[in-house]
Amino acid sequence: MTKREPRRLEVDRLELETILERTREGALSPEDHEKLKAAVDTLGILTCELEAKGTSIDRLRRLLFGPSTETTSRVLGEVAGDQSAAAGETAKEKRPGHGRHGAAAYHGAEQVKVAHQSLKHGDRCPACDQGKVYTQAEPATLVRVRGMAPLSATVYELDRLRCNACGGVYTADAPDGVGTAKYDESAAAMTGLLKYGVGTPFYRLEKLEKNLGIPFPAATQWEVVAKASGPLGPAHDEHIRQAAQGDVLFNDDTTMKILQMMPSEPEPGTKERTGIFTSGIVSTGDGHKVALFFTGRKHAGENLEKVLAQRARELAPPIQMCDALSRNTKGEFETIVANCLAHGRRQFVDVAGSFPEECRHVLEALRDVYRNDALAREREMSAAERLTFHQEQSGPLMDGLETWFREQIEQHLVEPNSGLGEAITYMQKHWLKLTLFLRKAGAPLDNTICERALKRVVLHRKNALFYKTENGAHVGDLFMTLIHTAELNHVNPFDYLVTLLRHPRELAQNPSAWMPWNYQATLAQITTAPNPPG
Repeated sequence: MTKREPRRLEVDRLELETILERTREGALSPEDHEKLKAAVDTLGILTCELEAKGTSIDRLRRLLFGPSTETTSRVLGEVAGDQSAAAGETAKEKRPGHGRHGAAAYHGAEQVKVAHQSLKHGDRCPACDQGKVYTQAEPATLVRVRGMAPLSATVYELDRLRCNACGGVYTADAPDGVGTAKYDESAAAMTGLLKYGVGTPFYRLEKLEKNLGIPFPAATQWEVVAKASGPLGPAHDEHIRQAAQGDVLFNDDTTMKILQMMPSEPEPGTKERTGIFTSGIVSTGDGHKVALFFTGRKHAGENLEKVLAQRARELAPPIQMCDALSRNTKGEFETIVANCLAHGRRQFVDVAGSFPEECRHVLEALRDVYRNDALAREREMSAAERLTFHQEQSGPLMDGLETWFREQIEQHLVEPNSGLGEAITYMQKHWLKLTLFLRKAGAPLDNTICERALKRVVLHRKNALFYKTENGAHVGDLFMTLIHTAELNHVNPFDYLVTLLRHPRELAQNPSAWMPWNYQATLAQITTAPNPPG
């Protein structure tokens, strides 16, 4: 049963003290009673957490602000009170050059070859006058980074001449390659990337561009990205179709706001869903990854149903990775469900302060399982090889944990209603789905890839706060889908968006040829054709 979140009510301390003074005079007004009750409820929630979890000050800080990290060494170091274990991770001596990027990392930079001013290959050495100098395989490199506006502008002053007899006016033609539109494809791509890729609100970009002498009002920014979403529509639809064919689909959701869909006052007694969510779906298969985003009333499972409706009938049911919430699997579709092991692990991280030895046993076992999975990736094992490896190396670890969990409950070594008891019960209840990676080739350990995708949504929510309309949410979902999919496949998202916007006709004719992993090959074909499309 899902816990009901208390309604948030802002009350400062002075106001509470005033309400308490009024209690001396008689009965409280309904407004005062509601505020005092909210304060008491908040105190009750914190008290329950303190009693149930044995919460320390550090634990309370994590409850309120979230953990900075949940690595096993960090958690166990804090539990044991030995800060050296935790500090050891940050006190390591840095490798030479750590934190700096070499010239090879600047793959998006302009490359300029500079010849030696006085020497060339085969010339006599000016120092010894005996040997000859030869070109080295690796040139010396110099990286020069310069600042510039996110969106720049060029003003073309076209000559105009007027006949003093007939009054005819003759205007110079614009330079080749300069269109008549004020905002070209790169402007739309950059605006979309800044807004939906890195969380820069329109009004913030407006202020920056104004300070740099290039006015770009927030309303105009919206018009530019909204107009660009039309030509990008076929690519978005193709992303959904290709995601439906994946071998593994990860899904989850987070809350969002759309002002157009938010009534001022909820109707009393209504059963209609009032929540608004953004669902994230990440599909993997054939060496590619596709990220999808859907914002509206539907939960993650209902949006997954919409995606899988486009799955080819001859394909077997895919693996679905999600947490144990029922809304992630709600819908008419067939999948092989796996649950997130990281969610189960987090149950023990939360109570490690109260049950240090027991949690150490669990966390260290799960740490070894994750190390095995990392080793499988490092060795580039196939799905079948990874399954066999996990069965041999991780199987005994998980079997030992299952036995240990059962003993704790059956031998009454732990109180079932305690924090540790609830953590164990969660693992036992979902054990088969948490351990699917030991029985099904390709099954992942956790839902981390989807949770990372949703960080893009959280960043947008943090900076822009909301979408104004359903159409605005759709535009945001479209850009986030294209941008994050490009990043997952190690493709420059700006270059990808610009290319799609500059080839709308070809994109509409064959969207599958313009995915992040093949669009460059498609572009090369049409630009080298005898008569490339105009």
